[in-house]
Amino acid sequence: MSPYGPLSGCVALVTGASSGIGAATAVALARQGADLALVARRTERLEDLAATVRKEGRSCAVLAADLRDTARARQCVEDAVERCGRLDVLVNNAGAVAPGRIEEGDPEGWERVLDLNVKTVLHTSQQALPHLLRAASDGPRGVADVVNVSSVAGRVVRPANGVYSATKHAVGAMSEAMRQEVTGRGVRVGVIEPGMVATELTTDSAVAAAGRGMPRELWLHPEDIARAIAFMVTQPSHAAVNEVMVRPTAQEH
Repeated sequence: MSPYGPLSGCVALVTGASSGIGAATAVALARQGADLALVARRTERLEDLAATVRKEGRSCAVLAADLRDTARARQCVEDAVERCGRLDVLVNNAGAVAPGRIEEGDPEGWERVLDLNVKTVLHTSQQALPHLLRAASDGPRGVADVVNVSSVAGRVVRPANGVYSATKHAVGAMSEAMRQEVTGRGVRVGVIEPGMVATELTTDSAVAAAGRGMPRELWLHPEDIARAIAFMVTQPSHAAVNEVMVRPTAQEH
């Protein structure tokens, strides 16, 4: 595999990288020439993924962390820069779901979802911005990227999905505010909004119910979302793709 590509000389930090969309995104960005820093709780999974990234000819740092710990989430950004030398792309992919009607919901589950889907995105983004602004100013591409993985649920509200949907609406609002704040300085902020994707996160029967009877074999694959993320961050410096929604062809809503 050639070490060259549109992200050659760049470093990408991907959260929630031990499986699903995060793992697929790490491989996709490595194939575009990026070196990687991978963050998740499951060290063994990350080490396996790092071996795959290295087979693509890229270096890879493994950073095991529970990102609900905001201090640890912030430190992961600094650790990534220390180990990799710079930061050009941040992919905020780590997240959780909390299916169920609000009147019957689990408050502890709500807190976990709010922590991962909202607070972690805020903390990692803020910590990364000085490094990204520096990369945009003096890096090989003249631009840097934040990509926040949201959901169709950030656009469409349904019963029994209120808390998750609220967090993804928040991601959209935060992303747009941040985009306006930093785009003039060369940091692009994009939101990816997947429909139903076959991942570990969607194996739960209550989550799968959001597919509304659509056979799982018709759902998206993690690689479908990874391609969209790679497309977003490999645009020329004058072009910013700020929002991409990707649904299965068979998904109506």
